[in-house]
Amino acid sequence: MNKLYMGKFYFIVFVLSLTICSCNAKIFHKNPEKKLFGKTLGNKKEVKVKEPKTILKAKKNQEAKEKKLNKDKEKSVKRSQKRTRDIQTPEVQARMKQNQKDTAVRDKAKKKKTKTATKKARKKYK
Repeated sequence: MNKLYMGKFYFIVFVLSLTICSCNAKIFHKNPEKKLFGKTLGNKKEVKVKEPKTILKAKKNQEAKEKKLNKDKEKSVKRSQKRTRDIQTPEVQARMKQNQKDTAVRDKAKKKKTKTATKKARKKYK
């Protein structure tokens, strides 16, 4: 009979310990900063300021003007290069053409070399 009461006693103690553990688990918070401050510190949103339509329109017009100026500049450079070539004698024209080809090949090789060097460095620091 004494063993029966001891068994019930241990059972009741076991059940009470489980309920206390589950209560402690409910009190645990994932983010203690949220409990203290209400929001996490790293979750700040940036406020977007909308510019007036006149400013947006002015910026758009300025970009269009700059694009047109760059286009005109490229045209004038090509035109002056063509005129410079046309003025020269045929031998000089051929030499100028060959120089342009050599420069293009040299630039291509230089780009390829720098690309492989940066690729090696990228692999080194990964």
